[in-house]
Amino acid sequence: MDKSLEKSLTQWLRGQKSACGHFLKLSILLGILNGFAIVAQAYCLATILDGVIMQQLAVSELSHYFISLIGLFGLRAILACGRERVSFEAGRRLREHIRQAVLHKLIALGPVFIKGKPAGAWASIVFEQVEDLHDFYAKYLPQMILAGFIPITILACVFPLNWAAGLILLATAPLIPLFMILVGMGAADANRKNFTALARLSGHFMDRLQGMATLKLFNRAEAELGKIEQASEDFRTRTMAVLRMAFLSSAVLEFFAAVSIAVLAVYFGFSYLGHLNFGHYGAGISLFTGMFVLIMAPEFYQPLRDLGAHYHAKAQAIGAAESLVDLLETPETYLANSSSSPDKDMLSTPQDQIDLATVAITATDLKVFSQDGACLLGPVSFEVNTGEHVAVVGPSGAGKTSLINALLGFLPYQGSLKINGVELKQIPLAKWRAHLAWLGQDPQLFHGTLRDNVALANPELTDEQILSLLSRAQLADFVAQHHQGLDAPISDQAAGVSVGQAQRIALARAFAQDASIFVLDEPTASLDKHSEMQIMQSINQAISAKTCITVTHRLDELSDMHKILVLSKGKLTQAGSYQELVVDEAGLFARLVADKEGV
Repeated sequence: MDKSLEKSLTQWLRGQKSACGHFLKLSILLGILNGFAIVAQAYCLATILDGVIMQQLAVSELSHYFISLIGLFGLRAILACGRERVSFEAGRRLREHIRQAVLHKLIALGPVFIKGKPAGAWASIVFEQVEDLHDFYAKYLPQMILAGFIPITILACVFPLNWAAGLILLATAPLIPLFMILVGMGAADANRKNFTALARLSGHFMDRLQGMATLKLFNRAEAELGKIEQASEDFRTRTMAVLRMAFLSSAVLEFFAAVSIAVLAVYFGFSYLGHLNFGHYGAGISLFTGMFVLIMAPEFYQPLRDLGAHYHAKAQAIGAAESLVDLLETPETYLANSSSSPDKDMLSTPQDQIDLATVAITATDLKVFSQDGACLLGPVSFEVNTGEHVAVVGPSGAGKTSLINALLGFLPYQGSLKINGVELKQIPLAKWRAHLAWLGQDPQLFHGTLRDNVALANPELTDEQILSLLSRAQLADFVAQHHQGLDAPISDQAAGVSVGQAQRIALARAFAQDASIFVLDEPTASLDKHSEMQIMQSINQAISAKTCITVTHRLDELSDMHKILVLSKGKLTQAGSYQELVVDEAGLFARLVADKEGV
């Protein structure tokens, strides 16, 4: 990974620690108190051993040291338990904060952006990658402070007793963080590749799982199993590379710590044997000094070893942060790519005074862009007056869906797209969508009951109102025949209902909104001819006085439309009533109608 990128990601990670609240500081405080308890514990234990062995004191004379030692054991256990709890809470709050930021960002970016990746890849980001930030805040950041504070505190206690032992500790301490840095240089890149492989595997598996029926019908299930196996093997290889690095780091850190403690033990051993005579300020080396330093030596290296053990948490967090930062810093398309400056009178209109009780649309030199800046539609200019029913037709790829997505606020645009004379960019999305009802050809139903799905936008609806909406959507028979009625379960991916039934449930949900404009994208695409006629009749009754824009391929049903917009290759080629367009034999609409009739 590029060093500048790694540095910027580390700064971003540190910038998020405010979400942990006071728990991060409390974790550090408990660690510092534990460090003081370690020093006091070593002092009591060394005093007891020196008193019993060298001074031949009775155990009763050292009883207060025994009591203190037992109390310190209990205190350290309480401090360790408390630190674990507050550290977990710090990480939990951080994960909750990041997940909310990610979900809010995905909502702001809209479904067009989300469809750019498989659902499994988004699941990997929201769950696994956010989860991998936990240890960075719960363990690594507090340990960085403790890895500096506790060794310095121990050195401050050791140097006044024996400067040689202090120098040994001081000289060997840098070996651990030095190797930790060397190992960590490749850990972040390994973790980043691991996350990429996980996202690829998640998306690959989810796509194949959703398309299992298609794969079986085309006899490709076995071939896709091989591809999933290959993606799984790639993920396994990268995971093992990360684990090898983590185990190597821990093993080497343990080795250096053991060697350093052994050097101290050799120094004191030879000093007691009389072969070494330095470091004691001329007063000799007592058993208390040797025991105190040797008891403190493992605790001196322990914070550094813990930091090394948690260093992979930093590498893991940096690997996870890359895709999170890319997502969170993605500009929101609703206000992006705007080259036109809003009018002064438009800016002076207070948001709460924008009237959307009725809707008229005016597009002037409108261009619609994809997420990466490619022009999908335009420039086009048209008008939709209040209460008009307008059909948008054209061959596949003409730009119909792009126009709808711009109107819904899901794609950026240039030029002018005004709602009742106010630029769409100046209207709060929540307010605009509150007056808009949308029905797509592939409606999304959510896990829950039939009641929950119909009342999605208006949970205050009564059962009587929901039944009335379902009746208008020609679904009353389904409710009456189902033994659970409105409590009929709807599983994930609309399991439990047919495609046509899902379309009608979504239609009832659209009817539940007090909308001023209806946007319909192939609303009867999955229905038979009889059901289609009933649904269209219900739609026409519900929206007779509402503005409506319908994307459709059913050209034989457009005679009642006030206006038809014909798109081709991203351009508006024709506009007018059905009677005007069908007689223009040289026009695209007449050719499309002739092709349909020929079929």
